[in-house]
Amino acid sequence: MQQRQIGKVLLGAWFVVLLSACSPFSKLQKTGTDDQKYKAAVEYYKKSDWYRAGVLFEELIPVLKGSNESEMAQFYYAYTQYHQQQYLLSATLFKKFYETFARSDYAQEAMYMYAFSLYKDTPAFNLDQSNTLTATSALQDFVNAYPDNKYKDECTRMILELRKKLERKAYEKAKLYYKTSGFNIASYKSAVISINNFQKEFPDSEYNEELAFLKVDAEFSLAQNSLETKQKERYLEAISYHQAFVDKYPSSSYLKQSEKMYETSQKEIERLAKEEQAREKEKEKAKTPDPNRPGKVTAAN
Repeated sequence: MQQRQIGKVLLGAWFVVLLSACSPFSKLQKTGTDDQKYKAAVEYYKKSDWYRAGVLFEELIPVLKGSNESEMAQFYYAYTQYHQQQYLLSATLFKKFYETFARSDYAQEAMYMYAFSLYKDTPAFNLDQSNTLTATSALQDFVNAYPDNKYKDECTRMILELRKKLERKAYEKAKLYYKTSGFNIASYKSAVISINNFQKEFPDSEYNEELAFLKVDAEFSLAQNSLETKQKERYLEAISYHQAFVDKYPSSSYLKQSEKMYETSQKEIERLAKEEQAREKEKEKAKTPDPNRPGKVTAAN
């Protein structure tokens, strides 16, 4: 029974291959002239048969160099890959087109489609954002090159969307450093640095209030877990971050928590100062001669 089923599958597969070999498309590929292939490719393209159109244009592009059809073959081929969701390939092809045919009537559209293809290929915010940076740069370059283009509103929307993605990635990165900072001093430092970078890069972000508080917390925790020689400097830094936080977010829900860290930081600085004074007194005392201490007995002549 099983052998019969296998036989039927193999027979069906052979039948499909035979039909494909005898199809008009296969015949065209094998025996058609370049002119026939080009006309057929355009027809397939108009019917949205992206696969067949793409196959034919890919075959034709090397042999059409220097001809009148070369420009459109490359332009259409790029679109066939875009419509098949081969976005990185279509981006490469559109870029090559506008660089090769800089004076073409389609150069502007090709430059836009290069950037748009990159935009379509950008990953979710939690993945590596290298492609997002490339797409953002490409969209901005297009807007700069053609400030009055018909796509400018769409480009602005996409740039803002991509920046939001980069913003979320940077936020999650800063939060991750903060969440893992309980394990080592380096993570506390990384959390503060990452938050500082975020605030510079995204000054108007909705995440800045939370991160401003977390920066106080991270610096305060860093001070608590530091060597005593480093504590005063880091408590002072925590106080500075707290004051900046209060100035910018006076009604924050994190205010009470930040105030407690501020008060503790002040007390710790006072404690450290007293201990430092005590040590200095001990040093001075050690240097001062004790009048009750017997003098040295000198040898008789």
